[in-house]
Amino acid sequence: MLSLQQMQYILSLHKHRHFQRASEDCFVTQPTLSMQIKKAEDDLGYLIFDRSRQPLELTPFGERLIPVLTEIMNEAEKIPVLTEQMKGTYKERIRLGIIPTIASYMVPDLFSKWLERIDNIQLNIIEMKTDELLLALEKKELDAIIIAGPQNDYRYRNIPLFTEEIYAYIPKIKQKQVDTDKLKEMRPWLLSSGNCLRSQMIRFCQLKDDNERQEWNYEGGNLDLLLSMVDQYGGYTLVPEYHHLDPNKQKDIKRIFDPQHKHYPAREIIALSPTRSLKWPVIERIIREVQLHYNSKSHEEYEVLNWK
Repeated sequence: MLSLQQMQYILSLHKHRHFQRASEDCFVTQPTLSMQIKKAEDDLGYLIFDRSRQPLELTPFGERLIPVLTEIMNEAEKIPVLTEQMKGTYKERIRLGIIPTIASYMVPDLFSKWLERIDNIQLNIIEMKTDELLLALEKKELDAIIIAGPQNDYRYRNIPLFTEEIYAYIPKIKQKQVDTDKLKEMRPWLLSSGNCLRSQMIRFCQLKDDNERQEWNYEGGNLDLLLSMVDQYGGYTLVPEYHHLDPNKQKDIKRIFDPQHKHYPAREIIALSPTRSLKWPVIERIIREVQLHYNSKSHEEYEVLNWK
């Protein structure tokens, strides 16, 4: 039978695929970690890691063992929680992941409300791109994530939060609305690859996403920097409805209209959380604050964009 300590060592080595980094993660020497994992393999009668590969890879036995150990360690973490609850000193630790184009306004808008209105909570917010958040949720490194939908996975609760329109920032155009055909003639300033708003923009505006780059092109992950690039060099960029804008720039925000489908672009913001989670009551309260803060709108005039 493996000890909890051995299980921790195995899971850490699986995460880092490197003995030195795993030993540092577990605050032990590398020989200690190596010895304990070798002892675990001897007791089980099977190798867990293929040491002939660099980086390390799991053996077929290891592939089947890791999910079991992960489940055991998750259950073991509930023991100190139970003792703290009995003492009345427990604070629920929530690890919440949010994509950058939402975090930029949601965290300033709601962080203080979450802490004021939800008792006994330790809230850790992590900002990552969508694919990274989905992977972290799958690995149980996060308790909930907030992303742009749609996303269908039976393993998770899928909670609609709100719908926000996507605008274009174009100082050059004086009208309050711009057609997608017009945008095809102008230079777009794009978020870097992996940002869902980039993918949505390319699809809705029917832009080319190739490797051809002009000398003055810039791709980044900071919306405010992209706005500044538009100011200096022309073109346009996309801005989510709830992004915090300098009041002086507000007049240059235009609605985008697709004349073919008679729609305006929008994105649906959703939350995902594991279907089975003891933290759900607290996560639900966090989600409720989001739903109350942002307006819920009809989808009739919108084309809700897919981030994939």
